[in-house]
Amino acid sequence: MGLKAKAAAIYAKRQAKKIKKWSDNAVEVQDRTLKMLISKASKTEFGKDHNFSAIKNYKDFKKNVPVQDYEGLKSYVEKVVEGKPDVLWPGLPLYFCKTSGTTSGVKYIPISKESMKHHIDAAKNALLMYMEETKRTEFVEGKMIFLQGSPVLDKKGKVPFGRLSGIVAHYVPGYLQKNRLPSLETNCIEDWETKLEKIIDETIDEDMRLISGIPPWVQMYFERIEARTGKTIQEVFPNFTLFVQGGVNYKPYQPIFDKLVGKRVPTIEVYPASEGFIAFQDSQSREGLLLNVDAGIFFEFIPADKFFDENPPRLSLKDVELGVNYAIILNTNAGLWGYNIGDTVEFTSIKPYRIIVSGRIKHFISAFGEHVIGKEVEAAMIKACGTTKAEVVEFTVAPQIDGGEGGLPYHEWFVEFGKEPNDMADFSKIIDDEMQSQNVYYKDLIEGNILKPIVLCPLKKDGFIDYMKSIGKLGGQNKVPRLSNDRKIADQLSKLRA
Repeated sequence: MGLKAKAAAIYAKRQAKKIKKWSDNAVEVQDRTLKMLISKASKTEFGKDHNFSAIKNYKDFKKNVPVQDYEGLKSYVEKVVEGKPDVLWPGLPLYFCKTSGTTSGVKYIPISKESMKHHIDAAKNALLMYMEETKRTEFVEGKMIFLQGSPVLDKKGKVPFGRLSGIVAHYVPGYLQKNRLPSLETNCIEDWETKLEKIIDETIDEDMRLISGIPPWVQMYFERIEARTGKTIQEVFPNFTLFVQGGVNYKPYQPIFDKLVGKRVPTIEVYPASEGFIAFQDSQSREGLLLNVDAGIFFEFIPADKFFDENPPRLSLKDVELGVNYAIILNTNAGLWGYNIGDTVEFTSIKPYRIIVSGRIKHFISAFGEHVIGKEVEAAMIKACGTTKAEVVEFTVAPQIDGGEGGLPYHEWFVEFGKEPNDMADFSKIIDDEMQSQNVYYKDLIEGNILKPIVLCPLKKDGFIDYMKSIGKLGGQNKVPRLSNDRKIADQLSKLRA
């Protein structure tokens, strides 16, 4: 064991004790966090407008602070963008994270000095918990690759802005800089395909041990290496021992990764968002991601099936239950209040609090009252692939209301296969049966002859890449929605049939 690995093992042990302490006392930590946030922001414009000085407890907080998305906070954010301090949080943000929204256009999410620290610490803690549990530290001695957005920052008024992964790239610890790839010059390339080829040039002969990125784009990186060398990733990178991933459910991708790599590589899942680092995997043996309760974020939860009610219930951590689908609401030390980030989660454990991401509150199919969510379609796809030994590169689902010539409507599944099933009809039936077993509303619609079973639409090779390229979202942190309640994406994908 090298010097770096020994030092990492000692540090991991110490940090794991700290993480256990706050995760074992999550409700108390959250109570303190809420009080801290209200106190720090009481003299801001938002704090004054929402009577923060009179808030004594969570009940008061709910009365004074509404649940809202970016549109609800936009008037405040615009003042911050113009350079006005003390609007949402004391002072000005350290950065704006620039993201694109479907209704709001470009969004500028503030990142404060206080919140930036937790973005870095949470990613670090995920690695340290892995090292402490597995006692595997050898990856710190080799090269690490982070497939991420460009670190080039622009300025909006007085505040720099960029993509979250690009901002975070400026905070890689000095002791890892020599191990980190690709180079800054390559990372700054905007065109994804040009950047990818350059990344391969820089990494293909290196001792790569840790690779991090969103699965579909790492898959593309692996496939290009395989095409160039004719070798598996294991042969190219024999010491590749850890994959850090997030952004999408990894399970549908895992069979293809196993094949590309030539073996199963341990993974760490992380759940970072522009608004805050929400959770990270703290164990290889337990399901779910540890909720990051000690990171300057006060979490709220709304049962997803009641989210669109006039007065939906808002719950703090102490009142959540296992197995319920919740919309997750954030209040942060960067000045986001009652903020709906659009994700839904389920708790897999409450001692400590661990979650899985179950979908998006606006990414569902309920064209006929079925309310199908991302978790359900992913579970059905995993079942079909596992049963038939098919391999799926990517997929998305949309409703088709027009059944044609009096036919029944249906859910259309757009699938790009890496390896097709021997029997497409059998593959489709497995998916539909699994959907019915998970979702009673969908089952009732099938049995009531309101919907017909799913229709499979195989896409040509690289169909999803071609689609993402056509809308200018190839690479980086971009991903295809798993579900849509309309045909905007589906109509474009229909042109890319196999």
